[in-house]
Amino acid sequence: MEFFVVGIATLIAAIVVAIGLALLRRALRIRRAWHGGRTSEARCLRVFTTVSGGDSPTTHRSRVYEFTTREGRTVRITASGGPDTVLEGDTVMVRYAADAPEQATAEPYRPVALAVGMGCVGLFTAVAVAVLVAVTVAVLTAGGPEEEQVPDGFPHGYVYDDPNG
Repeated sequence: MEFFVVGIATLIAAIVVAIGLALLRRALRIRRAWHGGRTSEARCLRVFTTVSGGDSPTTHRSRVYEFTTREGRTVRITASGGPDTVLEGDTVMVRYAADAPEQATAEPYRPVALAVGMGCVGLFTAVAVAVLVAVTVAVLTAGGPEEEQVPDGFPHGYVYDDPNG
């Protein structure tokens, strides 16, 4: 039982931490692209929409951009989200770090929103892991039903006094 509880709690904690780290990496990539100092005009090659969900579907729009770096290298990126006004053939400004043009972004830089979002992700991750640890410790330290203390010398088992015997 203990192995099962610890295993499930560890698995959930690992998933929560992995998601938190992925979101942190994404935020740092956006920040690095904006502070990388390089800009280029990118042409929107394709706009595509994905639909997910059952009863209440969610649509998500993504775009494929192509731009040329200062060194003359042509790079294609896929950016999710963005304004609905950008259509195929439009040009937008992309920002990228010199050593990672394939991590360019066409997203607007919103440092406060990025910081608040990362703070919320970090707080959620810390609280989730703390709750998992607390529940695991509570389950593992909770005793079973209290057994009555039997005094020394008390007969164990069934005692049957036969009046005939």
